[in-house]
Amino acid sequence: MKFSLHGLAASLFLTTAALSAQAPLTPESQLVFTPYHATGIYAVGERVGWTVTRPADDSCLHYTYTAKKNDLNVLKTGELDLTAGTGTIETASNAPAMILVNIEQQCAPPIAASVPTPGAPAPKPKLTLLGAAVAPELLKPSEETPSDFETFWASQLNKLKKIPINPVLTPAPLPAGSESAGIQMFTIKLDSVDSHVQGYLAKPAKPGKYPAMVVYQWAGVYKLNPDVSAHFAEEGWFTFNVDSHDMAPTDDAGAPKNYSTLHNDDPDKSYFLNMYLRDTRALDYIESSPDWDGKTIVLTGSSMGGMQSLATAALNPTRVTAIAVRVPAGADMNGGLHGRKTGYPNWPIDDTNVVKTSPYFDPVNFAPRIKAATLVGMGFIDTTSPPAGVWTVYNLIPAPKAIVPLIDTAHDNVSPPEKYVPFETRKMAMFNQILAGQPITLP
Repeated sequence: MKFSLHGLAASLFLTTAALSAQAPLTPESQLVFTPYHATGIYAVGERVGWTVTRPADDSCLHYTYTAKKNDLNVLKTGELDLTAGTGTIETASNAPAMILVNIEQQCAPPIAASVPTPGAPAPKPKLTLLGAAVAPELLKPSEETPSDFETFWASQLNKLKKIPINPVLTPAPLPAGSESAGIQMFTIKLDSVDSHVQGYLAKPAKPGKYPAMVVYQWAGVYKLNPDVSAHFAEEGWFTFNVDSHDMAPTDDAGAPKNYSTLHNDDPDKSYFLNMYLRDTRALDYIESSPDWDGKTIVLTGSSMGGMQSLATAALNPTRVTAIAVRVPAGADMNGGLHGRKTGYPNWPIDDTNVVKTSPYFDPVNFAPRIKAATLVGMGFIDTTSPPAGVWTVYNLIPAPKAIVPLIDTAHDNVSPPEKYVPFETRKMAMFNQILAGQPITLP
């Protein structure tokens, strides 16, 4: 069975769910931006720019813009006068970088709306972001990997190996629409270091051995949607949808809301330590199951789920077949010290102990250890998973790989799902190859 448009809709579910939980966005302007290079990629020192066209029904003529290198250091500020209907924005960088341009409307509100409603907030100016890459293939880590990185993680994995898996599977109802799909679903609970792995397990009902799909979750504390596991099981995968926390997948509470910052000043106590170990424990269970085909494990996730996928693939280089990550978080966690905007989990860079802890959980330091075929999707205007860090991770992966640059796309909780179709299409093609037993082809 191959992934179809239904499969694409299901694989975009994570984005849709994230969007539904967010506050409304400031509306984007309706200007049309045409990049000098359709790819959005430029050489060092080359003019980076856009031709800007104002729609005939847009009465605003004046905008201001700020271009930043790696969304931190200002390269240029300027005014955009569209009285003639068109204009240009130009900048350049003398070093490899990602460029982010913030454009703000400088127009008075229409006369009909000029008298504010009593108690109503003042109208916000329309904003839009533009992104470009300058020699991104040359982006390098901003820091050295800790000298004890390997021994630290070897020690942690050794602790995990000493703990029996003790799986507990409980039959779970199938989501609406999947009752006749020929699949089985369970909630699952495993023992791990100082915690439990929990989530949904789904598989085809027909006895057999199936390739495994492991889904890791984006940031937050929420119940898991069983549709994700059901969808992959329908396609022929032995699927483990892993909760990021030690809580039942049916629960929407049970982990601290501030989990991402807990003990971020100590690598031996960081919340992400046991999260990463739980991610590996999921692989331990798969390999112990008679339902697994004995050779294929694929990891996927967006945002923090991408962060977990990269770390797990690196900690288990001989066990993971392929990974597909979209806007992975956590890359370049100390980037703010080196001219790059720091993204999620937004650990402070003014605390020495936090700065020392960050590298142990940063995907940049896991990337060189990945042997699985890797597909990466990244947004040029993503301020949650800044693209300079994501591209650095990609550059360091020694395995077969491909990147899908999304030049007008922000993070999952900002851009609408359709913005991710180019990545999801590539991801489905890779998954279909694996299901068909074909070699993975990544350009």
